[in-house]
Amino acid sequence: MSRLINPIQTLPFIQKIRWALNPIGYLEKAGQKYPDIFTANVFSRNSVFVVDPQGIQQVLTSDRKQLSAPGGANGILKPVVGSYSVFGLDGDLHRKRRQIVMPAFHGARLQTYGQLIFDLTKKVFDNLKPNQTFLARNITQEISLEVILQAVFGLYEGDRRQKLKQLLTTMLDNTATPLGAIYLFFPALQKDLGAWSPWGKFLRKRQQVDKILYAEIADRRANHDPNRTDILSMLLSSVDEDGQGMTDQELRDELLGLLVAGHETTATAMAWALYWIQRSPKVKEKLLAELKTVSNPSDWTGIFKLPYLTAVCNETLRIHPVAMLTFPRLTEEPIELLGHKLDTHTVVQACIYLLHHREDLYPNADQFQPERFLDRQFSPYEFMPFGGGARRCVGEALAQFEMKIVLATILSHYNLELREDKPVKPQRKGVTLSPKGGIKIAVV
Repeated sequence: MSRLINPIQTLPFIQKIRWALNPIGYLEKAGQKYPDIFTANVFSRNSVFVVDPQGIQQVLTSDRKQLSAPGGANGILKPVVGSYSVFGLDGDLHRKRRQIVMPAFHGARLQTYGQLIFDLTKKVFDNLKPNQTFLARNITQEISLEVILQAVFGLYEGDRRQKLKQLLTTMLDNTATPLGAIYLFFPALQKDLGAWSPWGKFLRKRQQVDKILYAEIADRRANHDPNRTDILSMLLSSVDEDGQGMTDQELRDELLGLLVAGHETTATAMAWALYWIQRSPKVKEKLLAELKTVSNPSDWTGIFKLPYLTAVCNETLRIHPVAMLTFPRLTEEPIELLGHKLDTHTVVQACIYLLHHREDLYPNADQFQPERFLDRQFSPYEFMPFGGGARRCVGEALAQFEMKIVLATILSHYNLELREDKPVKPQRKGVTLSPKGGIKIAVV
């Protein structure tokens, strides 16, 4: 039975605490004992974690009559992004929403964001004082949040924009620490005990964010401009295959979903990339040499396609995937997976972190080696920083585009230096992984 697949012999409550506070330690200990598949009790019920590429391929490609991808299984994100974003929808509703949202992140639209990302990166870095020590993730978060506010929300200036920026940052910070994340993993703790209680603070910030978002949606509906290029404008104009547009609630949830998925994660990935580039002089030298071959600095598509820059970004996302797991799948009938029989209604997830650290796939997996992505083509079941299957991240293209343009801009215009040479470890930040203690860096 599925509940007996290599079970971790620890009380469920203790497992949940370890998972919330130290997920890397939890996963590495389990992976050493069970390298391909194991049962973990870290959510509301047991989940089967799959680490073997063939098993992951079966999970992600099986007919949904066998393995479904229910949005309701992503309930950990519901307090932030609601029930009507692409994260929370099921079946045909999920498919239709993806068809509406996906065009915003592909083709010519990405090229229009290139100059915006370049300008925002320059603006943020030009405001830094020479030799001033700063935390890399604070700076990359400033850039990524500005990209979201302008490219997604279409907010460039004004009091509403400033208020929303401040509120979004503080709202997400409430659940960003390892201790704060416990409130996401233990719904019983999600009780409003007043304005000064942790969950009460979060709820009041969320109410203020909602007030601003609904006001902006109402204004944009009343004064719709089809020539605007931001994603909110595109969503307001979009209809599904049945001719239905999105409600205010759906727009609100989708905007917050794009914010959470595209702001925190991209900021973290860019900070890790800066860390490894600075710690690896040969990598930095190769990158600078490649960037000098770009004849047109405004050719954003050309920069996006640079092979070594791509390899550096891929290796960053391999060694430090911001998401540790894929979205859950649910068995709709008994199946066999890697020689184990799984009962109906078993939750199954691919473990991205352990997959990316398999020594048989990535020799010396704890070392930063971008060349491995030049020497070999990895399958989508061996390298999957954005998940896979029907629940693959809709903003993957924009995240990669932003990461490359930001890194190319920084390396081409500024000389950075690490202020501390000690290794930086990952720790939980909400539902993702972030540099513990920050990465101290300076423009010299």
